[in-house]
Amino acid sequence: MSCREFIRSFRRARGAHLLAGLLFLGAVGCGGGGSTSGGSQPPSPAPTEPAPTPSGPTAWIWDLPPGFPVPLVPAENPMSEEKFQLGRHLFYEKKLSVTEDTSCSTCHEQNRAFTDGRPRAIGATGEVHPRNAQGLANIAYAPTLTWNNPNETRLANQLLTPLFGEDPVELGLSGLEDLLFERLRAEALYQELFAAAFPDEVDPFTIENLAFAIEVFELALISGRSPYDRYIYGGDEDALSEGAKRGMDHFFSENLDCTHCHGGSNFASALNHEGNQSDSTPFENNGLYNIGGTGNYPADNQGLYEFTGRERDKGRMKPPSLRNICVTDPYMHDGSLTTLEEVIDHYERGGTRIDSGPLAGDGRDSPNKSDFITGFLLSRQGKVDVVEFLCSLTDDEFLANPRFSDPFASAAD
Repeated sequence: MSCREFIRSFRRARGAHLLAGLLFLGAVGCGGGGSTSGGSQPPSPAPTEPAPTPSGPTAWIWDLPPGFPVPLVPAENPMSEEKFQLGRHLFYEKKLSVTEDTSCSTCHEQNRAFTDGRPRAIGATGEVHPRNAQGLANIAYAPTLTWNNPNETRLANQLLTPLFGEDPVELGLSGLEDLLFERLRAEALYQELFAAAFPDEVDPFTIENLAFAIEVFELALISGRSPYDRYIYGGDEDALSEGAKRGMDHFFSENLDCTHCHGGSNFASALNHEGNQSDSTPFENNGLYNIGGTGNYPADNQGLYEFTGRERDKGRMKPPSLRNICVTDPYMHDGSLTTLEEVIDHYERGGTRIDSGPLAGDGRDSPNKSDFITGFLLSRQGKVDVVEFLCSLTDDEFLANPRFSDPFASAAD
């Protein structure tokens, strides 16, 4: 059965943890004592910012694309409109950096599906990071959150790394927690937003609450209204070009075998959601490097090995979601492949060969490479078609949704 026949069959059938890290969050809950396109689909409703009511936070209503499960939300941090609005403002707030010129959004731009277009991210103090900024679209469904850390499973916990991490420096606020809250308390806007998001607390200005609010904003970043989705779930035969349909057949074929690492509704390696809390992220070595034929990767990018110390884990990284992949270039954990055509060439060969220099080696022969990376044959037209299919995963509505945009931008205009 071809991919398109399977989809038509699918349409017919369709018709008939509490984290230990949270203790750490509580321990550092400082700040309390500081000083004062939708194509054929209708567009999403315009953003609204309901005022808090005496009865408590405004109930959260998921606006999920067709076919998407309800995300798994931490029990101790239920979604609310007030937390979302606080988190949205904090996400774009430059006062969250030591230099006051960098925010979360600096490395996670909405029009790039919340990536930044750089091979490697750059922190507030100019330090270049070893890896690039991953996209945040559908991060709610990801069991683990970074390229290579199996322990980062909770957004509220992970946020502490960019805020306070020193190696590398990202936002650079280590030791400056009191200063951070002095800045926020001085703004009438945040006096209102923190009180609305956490109405039962005498002093809501804490690290925990800040992290919880940004977590809620990031959990809400759901993307699933691309031309592909209109074709699959909406029955719009014209949503995809003929080239994209051919590319889709290639993508789902046994020849390319892409879905082992990029499957499911999120085109990712794993999918966490309500009713499915046991999915785990597989980390894979895709043959990008094989320094000196030893299986080694560059010293600052050894993958899962950095956490396990096992030789076989060298170079193993989390396969990212392919949604919006056409706007998240450059590719791979270090941005070493600049185009989707280069990515397809890499997988067609079964690994990248570097002929000279300190990284010389043939990734195809790496002893640590995944068994799923075996190479394939694909015509030139086939490659064009696969790229066209991958670009059909671009959700233009998500990339421009004003609900996720910079709330300070209109005020500055």
